Amino acid sequence: MIGFGKTDIGQIRPKNEDSIYVSNAPVGKLHNLYIVADGMGGHKAGQVASNTAIEAFLAYLNKYQPDSTEEPLDMLIGGINMANDAVYKLGQTYYEEYGDMGTTMVAVTFVGNNMYVAHVGDSRLYKISRGKIEQITNDHSLVAEMVRAGQLTETEARNHPQRNCITRAVGTDSKVVADGIITKVNKDDIIVICSDGLSTMLEDNEILIISGAKQFTTEERVNMLINAANENGGMDNISAVIIDI
Repeated sequence: MIGFGKTDIGQIRPKNEDSIYVSNAPVGKLHNLYIVADGMGGHKAGQVASNTAIEAFLAYLNKYQPDSTEEPLDMLIGGINMANDAVYKLGQTYYEEYGDMGTTMVAVTFVGNNMYVAHVGDSRLYKISRGKIEQITNDHSLVAEMVRAGQLTETEARNHPQRNCITRAVGTDSKVVADGIITKVNKDDIIVICSDGLSTMLEDNEILIISGAKQFTTEERVNMLINAANENGGMDNISAVIIDI
């Protein structure tokens, strides 16, 4: 498999508060690792939150000994818990600058035919298989909860004024609950991880068409996704990672 990622400031925001991490090679005990984090908090706090979260996550993985028997999903969830602790403590220590900052986080690793995902917030992971796209993660957001409750349609949710209101984030509270997912992947599947700066600018079918255009390289398709989001308005920072299985 090969993964490539990129983050872009978009057309409106004065700075980029997204951070990504892409490693096709082993990271600690994990065979590979891919992370998208979308920071929030205003001023420089969002960028600090997303960077701090990824740094703390990597530090957590580095503590494992070669003979550790910890499961991959437990490592991912443990990394998010460590990230939450680091971001929260930094925000409390320097409250005037960083108080209430936080970040979304999607962390992914692959072992054989298994994909392990831990996530918090409304950044997303999609799986493209046999020409169909499926959102694997559930958004932790107000409008997503309203859709699941039958109070909004998917179309209404895309244009709702509170669509950016997330219900869970890394670093905003002393504890966080990360969702953990284990699912199968097959040869020729495509995984897309993105911040909401991509998913709110492109319909799922557009993400499918661009990401599935394998006549282009992984890097070219990531650039095509970001360019398309910018052409549609680029209202937020845009991060995208494509992993070809």
